[in-house]
Amino acid sequence: MSTATAEGGASPGPTRMRSRSRWAPYLFVAPNMIVFAIFTIYPAINGFNISFFDSRNGRTFEPVGTGNYKQILGDAEFWGVVRHTAIFVIAFVVVTMVLSTALALMLNAQQRGRGVLRAAYFLPVLLSPVVVGLIWGWALERRVGLVNTITDAIGLGQPGWLIDPTLAMTCTVLVGVWTHLGFYALILLSGLQGIDGNVYEAATLDGAGTGQTIRLITLPLLRPTMLVVLILSTIAGFQAFDFIYTLTGGGPTGSTTLIVQYIYEQAFESPIRYGLASAAGVILFITIFGITLLNYLLGRRQEAV
Repeated sequence: MSTATAEGGASPGPTRMRSRSRWAPYLFVAPNMIVFAIFTIYPAINGFNISFFDSRNGRTFEPVGTGNYKQILGDAEFWGVVRHTAIFVIAFVVVTMVLSTALALMLNAQQRGRGVLRAAYFLPVLLSPVVVGLIWGWALERRVGLVNTITDAIGLGQPGWLIDPTLAMTCTVLVGVWTHLGFYALILLSGLQGIDGNVYEAATLDGAGTGQTIRLITLPLLRPTMLVVLILSTIAGFQAFDFIYTLTGGGPTGSTTLIVQYIYEQAFESPIRYGLASAAGVILFITIFGITLLNYLLGRRQEAV
């Protein structure tokens, strides 16, 4: 006998219980949804609204219609930033996909010390991006940096890693890959471990070698997970800012200035242009959304084939 019945009260009927069960999931997620709406959705909508105004002090706003968008699209500096961002994103995504897949395959095959290696490769993910930029900024410093100390000792001289535009972009891409590699490899490793072992046993019985197994079995079955990594790495590439800002400051001569730094400079450095920054943010959002949707649709189409 239930406590309510023992105390003389009526127990909830089946209809009332079903009603509670129906609303319970929404009540559990409600706090997170409220916080998400306050700190993400509302600022995004407000930023879109500000993109149609001009404000130099953050207190007074003058409507300018689509003037901010026209000014940005006619700005040579903006298109230079777009070019640098495109170079960074393409290089970052390609190198990340290749290395994280290779690392996941290695970790999946490794038996001894696999846990230690996973932790070692995942460690950079736990570091603050600002700290990553400072560490590599010191390591790549031309005169007293660790990297040039080594290259000088073996007779390769002291390259200007962060003062040559081409080398600076290369270093920026590699530091970004180093920072995110463990995270993407872990996702791919979970996908590898979800593949049925009977498939590999059948391939071994048929005489398939290691290369054939990877090419004909592993990579096709890993394609859905690789699509997730592709989308996540593309978004991360477009949003890269903090570690680059502390590593190169966007230099030399703006060669590593990406679009998020451009937005930051418009919003918080003199002369302050909140409207221009918001308009650039809207353009970035549309770009990321469009490319992510394209990746998703192409991935689904390949899966269907």
